[in-house]
Amino acid sequence: MCADRSWSADEEQSSKLMRKAKESPFVPVGMAGFLGVVAYGLYKLKARGDTKMSIHLIHMRVRAQGFVVGAMTLGVIYSMYKEYLAPKDPEEK
Repeated sequence: MCADRSWSADEEQSSKLMRKAKESPFVPVGMAGFLGVVAYGLYKLKARGDTKMSIHLIHMRVRAQGFVVGAMTLGVIYSMYKEYLAPKDPEEK
């Protein structure tokens, strides 16, 4: 690796992430929801009662994946709306 690249690569990655977030706003929503579901599941881990650990973790994984799939579905519907149904600006091509 070259030593002269230092922090410029990190700045490029953060600006790329911000650009992608503006293009498809449901990606950060899905990521935040996934982290929220996992954090809540880990918090509730101590109060799981007599449920087995593996069952608790499987349910947590399914909830997190469901949130991400839902966010992806909403993102696809939103992008299809923008592409095909939203009124287009006549100056924009």
